[in-house]
Amino acid sequence: MTDAAELRSRTQELLAAHPPAETDRSDFLKARFDAGLAWVHYPEGLGGLGAARSLQAVVDAELAAAGAPDNDPSRLGIGLGMAAPTILQYGSDDLKQRFLKPLWVGDEVWCQLFSEPGAGSDLAALGTRAVRDGDDWIVNGQKVWTSSAHVARWAILIARTDPDLPKHQGITYFICDMTDPGVEVRPLRQITGEAEFNEVFLTDVRIPDAHRLGEVGEGWRVAQTTLMNERVSIGGMRLPREGGMIGPIAETWRERPDLRTHDLHQRLLTLWVEAEVARLAGERLRQQLVAGQPGPEGSGMKLAFARLNQEISGLEVELLGEEGLLYDDWTLRRPDFVDFTGREAGYRYLRSKGNSIEGGTNEVLLNIVAERVLGLPAEPRSDKDIAWKDLAR
Repeated sequence: MTDAAELRSRTQELLAAHPPAETDRSDFLKARFDAGLAWVHYPEGLGGLGAARSLQAVVDAELAAAGAPDNDPSRLGIGLGMAAPTILQYGSDDLKQRFLKPLWVGDEVWCQLFSEPGAGSDLAALGTRAVRDGDDWIVNGQKVWTSSAHVARWAILIARTDPDLPKHQGITYFICDMTDPGVEVRPLRQITGEAEFNEVFLTDVRIPDAHRLGEVGEGWRVAQTTLMNERVSIGGMRLPREGGMIGPIAETWRERPDLRTHDLHQRLLTLWVEAEVARLAGERLRQQLVAGQPGPEGSGMKLAFARLNQEISGLEVELLGEEGLLYDDWTLRRPDFVDFTGREAGYRYLRSKGNSIEGGTNEVLLNIVAERVLGLPAEPRSDKDIAWKDLAR
């Protein structure tokens, strides 16, 4: 079994062979992957050593102390948090070898082609079709709310392959090449003025069957792996104390005593405690992951993340008074990632409104927590056994 001492030794060997100050960033990251120090809980040869997930912190601390570069995880969130674990669990050996290293190093950005205009909260109602043509599948349809599609090289995609089956059963999961001439990406301008989301049109996109994850018709089961990992990555991210949205408002409170009132103080204290509880709960969730795959508990963390972000950003705007109404720039931009803490309070307030929709709406996640965590009776679903083609749309 690989232990902390061995990981420290391996990390020091990496640093000695590839001094960060003298090594090209990409070369260092590739060497780190090859040494099994990218994600230590992955198998050997795929960036890991088959070690406990919790030991990743040992490697990260050693590398940070040495000033080593990271792989810019905020830019690679979908690839690292969603595509990689799905490929690891369901991909062929060839797919793992082809995609995991450039994904982790950051040579290739990923996006997620799941939601559709008529299939958001009810994702299983999706209508994008994939039809078999020899060794390929031909895909036609539309996806929406696709983060990073404008910079992505690859996408994880679910499409309907059998409309004669009930909606959860006729879905198959693919890896889609975003450079295919049949893929059109259009920006969706948001309330912030930015367009980090996109709508994606797929017209006769040809996907090799070798780029299928899981069996034909098993796409919904594969997608659950992606979605559970997504909610853990959104709601269970590792943060220091006062990390995330609570940090800027706490700093403003300390630096601007002229803005303070008793009422604001009480509300800020309440939210500070709740943010710290959520942070520690996220730490516990990550420890639970050491024992296996992510479960529905991640949905609860994502719910807490959305609520806290919205309440904290609202209080921050109120604290700042007239200053909180200012907004720096409405120019249409297409950023590579979301930066909640790098801009002003007005941006945080507006952008956080999407937190209760993206990554699963609050309403859907509340159902998941009720049924799969608390064991409450499931809601009646009259369309569960009806062929997708016969559903009212």
